[in-house]
Amino acid sequence: MSLIRVRNLARLYEMGSETVHALRDVSLDIERAEYVAIMGPSGSGKSTLMNLIGCLDTPTRGSYELNGTDVSHMDDNELAEVRNREIGFVFQTFNLLARSTALRNVELPMVYAGIPADERRERAMKALTAVGLADRVSHKPNELSGGQRQRVAVARALVNDPSILLADEPTGNLDSKTGVEILALFDELAGRGHTIIVVTHEEAVARHSRRIIRILDGLIASDERLAREAA
Repeated sequence: MSLIRVRNLARLYEMGSETVHALRDVSLDIERAEYVAIMGPSGSGKSTLMNLIGCLDTPTRGSYELNGTDVSHMDDNELAEVRNREIGFVFQTFNLLARSTALRNVELPMVYAGIPADERRERAMKALTAVGLADRVSHKPNELSGGQRQRVAVARALVNDPSILLADEPTGNLDSKTGVEILALFDELAGRGHTIIVVTHEEAVARHSRRIIRILDGLIASDERLAREAA
């Protein structure tokens, strides 16, 4: 069974008297442990597809099964539960709490999940260690570099052991050297069996994945599987 199963997905928006077809008719499957990039120019529908996959929105029509559960028609509260359980988000702008330490930022999703304090701390430490920040757990975001902040965001995304790591332009606010370091971290996480979906407009970022799905005018224009390079 595919981790993600999308069939005939469409999303329409009413803009006054005009109907905007943000997503028209998308069908795809993503398996566990796949590393996928979703690409497309501005207005192509890639962000709409990301919002649907991330359970931040529901489709106008079509179906979406995540980990065997149909999430297409869930209400906001049900979607919030699915997001916290199944999806770890990494954003371009990091979205960290400025006055909280790296450890506290990573603990946050577990607070919402009702996990006891001792276990939260242990799991947050493990996640920060996994992204190479064991020596920065007490630092606040303004005491960290951009790359370190994004590593905190990745640790936070992974801490609930989600089914999917969903990254929206994860290197967009980083210089090129730091961006390469974050992509190397994604390569490492993919090698450990994490399912990673990166939404990007940058070809170089997409080429780190194992599969590139290109969206154009609300449709899948191409679906290309990339050969893994020999180590």
